[in-house]
Amino acid sequence: MAVKPDSGTLTPEAELRSYIDRLDPKNRKLLRSVRAAVRKRFPTANELAYDYASHVVIAYSATDRSVDSFLAIDGRTDGVRLYFMHGPQLPDPKRLLRGAGSQARFVPVEAASRLAHPDVVALIAAAVDKSTFPLPSKGKGGLVIKLTAAKKRSQRKPTRTK
Repeated sequence: MAVKPDSGTLTPEAELRSYIDRLDPKNRKLLRSVRAAVRKRFPTANELAYDYASHVVIAYSATDRSVDSFLAIDGRTDGVRLYFMHGPQLPDPKRLLRGAGSQARFVPVEAASRLAHPDVVALIAAAVDKSTFPLPSKGKGGLVIKLTAAKKRSQRKPTRTK
């Protein structure tokens, strides 16, 4: 069993790399290539990284708050998905969006080139238009490692037993 690295000793990039390294090689490579494509498209967006037991999420936002995200990459054991915040409100004439979430919908991604498909480009543009905060026109977005449910549980005070 691999020991999870102590986040206090790693740079955010190294910590995110450790999350991604848990995926199988095919999905690891795919997630990295999709991340590079999204990063190139939105260099001023902040990346908000989440480590869950079964998957890794990298959300993109003008702020450091997840609620302000407009797009997210989800790397799972069964593949990579591109999530669109405000998904139910986005125009989707080709019915590409999957899921029944009240806030987000996703498109399965088999290759990073999928992000260049005109229908996916239109969905991304619509998601950016729906975002609460505009992206900065200059600068470079940062990488923020966010707490996950497992980490929050471990920080709670122990309950008293009688």
